[in-house]
Amino acid sequence: MCVENTPPPSGRLTRRGVLAGAAALAGTSAVLAGTAPAASASSGARRGEAPGRGGDLVVEGGRLLDPATGEVTEDAVVVIAGGVVRAAGSRGRVGRAPGGVPVLRAHGQWILPGLVDAHIHLNTAAEARDAVRKGATSARSGSTNFYQDIAVRELARQAPERAPRLRAAGVFVTPDLGDTILADPDLAPLARLRDGVRSAEALRRVVEVNLVRGADAIKTRVNERAGLPEQDPLVQVYDHEQLSTIVAAARRRGKGVLCHSYSEKGCHDAVTAGIRSLEHGAFVGERTLHEMRRRGTYFTPTLTAIAGLAESSDPVLAERGRTYLPVLKRAVLAAHELGVPLAAGTDSSGGTVDPIGREVELMHAAGLSALDAIRTATTGAAKLLGLDGTAGRLARGFAGDVLVVDGDPLADLGVLSRPSRVVRAGFAVPAA
Repeated sequence: MCVENTPPPSGRLTRRGVLAGAAALAGTSAVLAGTAPAASASSGARRGEAPGRGGDLVVEGGRLLDPATGEVTEDAVVVIAGGVVRAAGSRGRVGRAPGGVPVLRAHGQWILPGLVDAHIHLNTAAEARDAVRKGATSARSGSTNFYQDIAVRELARQAPERAPRLRAAGVFVTPDLGDTILADPDLAPLARLRDGVRSAEALRRVVEVNLVRGADAIKTRVNERAGLPEQDPLVQVYDHEQLSTIVAAARRRGKGVLCHSYSEKGCHDAVTAGIRSLEHGAFVGERTLHEMRRRGTYFTPTLTAIAGLAESSDPVLAERGRTYLPVLKRAVLAAHELGVPLAAGTDSSGGTVDPIGREVELMHAAGLSALDAIRTATTGAAKLLGLDGTAGRLARGFAGDVLVVDGDPLADLGVLSRPSRVVRAGFAVPAA
């Protein structure tokens, strides 16, 4: 059964109404009250711009690591004005810091750009703030049930110290929408489908509703979930043609697709359908990795989530995690050696936010050098999110997002999971 032949979702829901509804679910309605007109705010969010002035701050005295070059600068000074880096380098090169500006002293510590979590589920304002405190100053949503990520994105623009700079994915394009059918009235016709969201018409409708609601990317799946014991993650739920329909619908509006995947056939179907990034991908094979390198498809393995399965009290999930983790680590190393771009993502969900620094540690444990592992959560992930001129480095014109840690991350990546201080858009926030 196909979706009734009805016109595309209308624009009758104003952008401000969308934000207000999602904000109530995310617990952010108070923050959004009295903001600028939402239509103009939305266009700015898509470009990764801030609607207003960020903070002014000078970070001085520590060792500054530039992930792009690997260069370490002693006795560094980072000058942030209006939430943007105006100067960064050695004290001798930067010169005197402007007077009257708050100073964060980092003597004996290391200074890095804020980290990027390329796969996280943020459903509440508390989760968003926790992500920032744990070092993720930029992020990409892995989908939410009721467009909370759209509201979190707006929260990040209005009060950057309370949420990561976010690329929102809206609702999951999946065969069974469950309660997500209530996320938007224009999804209601899908409730009549006996086989769920599988036809081309149904797939295009969910993508279109997401885009009307302001999603920056589209999230779909090719396999069942690993985190549910009753599901088999190697079972395929969408075929190449269905995935191609989703990708084509997203591309018409200039958006990329991230795809939940596990089996080799599923991974290959997703990559050849044209997805932007492969998520999880435990059993991705060599032929698919070669195809990813050729196409520039990113790999976001979410090692943290798979490692978490191994610690589950459920015996099925624990065995699954123990089996999948070493396979996934080998896939990560093979991808890196082939030149497939990697991005760090925790797949945090359910009210628990894992530090993105843990994912960097696991990248290193998979065989990447410490610097290359850091790049997966800085320059690499920033490029995937389209933020390569904004996040991932502390250089003139980049966002004033800073991590201060109590040790050399090139010698001990564990320090990234325990930041001493976090700065978001020039505002110093307490670490978790």
